[in-house]
Amino acid sequence: MILPCLDSATWGPSLDAAVHALSRGELVVLPTDTVYGIGADAFQPEAVARVLAAKGRDRHMPPPVLIPSVRTVDGLARDVSASARALMDAWWPGPLTVIVAAQPSLAWDLGETRGTVALRVPNHAAAGALLARTGPLAVTSANRTGHPAATTADDAQQQLGDAVAVYLDGGDSPLGMASTIVDATGTALRVVREGGVSRQQLVEIAGEQAFDQGAHA
Repeated sequence: MILPCLDSATWGPSLDAAVHALSRGELVVLPTDTVYGIGADAFQPEAVARVLAAKGRDRHMPPPVLIPSVRTVDGLARDVSASARALMDAWWPGPLTVIVAAQPSLAWDLGETRGTVALRVPNHAAAGALLARTGPLAVTSANRTGHPAATTADDAQQQLGDAVAVYLDGGDSPLGMASTIVDATGTALRVVREGGVSRQQLVEIAGEQAFDQGAHA
């Protein structure tokens, strides 16, 4: 079902429905600042597997994890470099995903992550309100693999159908493009995908010397 999620004064029942669905291991589509995402409780492995199945992906393409604030990072990641933290501080909330080493004690299974996790704090009021109630969600773009990312709830429903229990309708996606992904697990930062934040904007924060000079996106 598609539920309205445009106005913080009235979206309470819609968020309630989404929270309850996620707690049951069901899938929810939510608006973000980039594109719509399909998500599940990051700590329910069967639900995360359903996210991948709905997209038509396997475990070799694990979903990123959306978090409510930068304060959540240290509970999920370890050995986060100063340059990675500088990018987080500058661009969170916002269209930047940072891949870091995951805490080995976490009781989750996102797929074949090789001990890493991709984290992001979305700059969207409805997404932020949902994450404040649920904690970390495994979220990837709300589309079938090989199809355009959904920028409206209707787009997402046309692609994902009954695989999703609740669609939160927050109107058109503000940015309409995916986040930039930076891998911060090595000795130097590496831009994996350029999206909502340009490489130059990242360099302005962390400095050119922080980046892998042999890999420009």
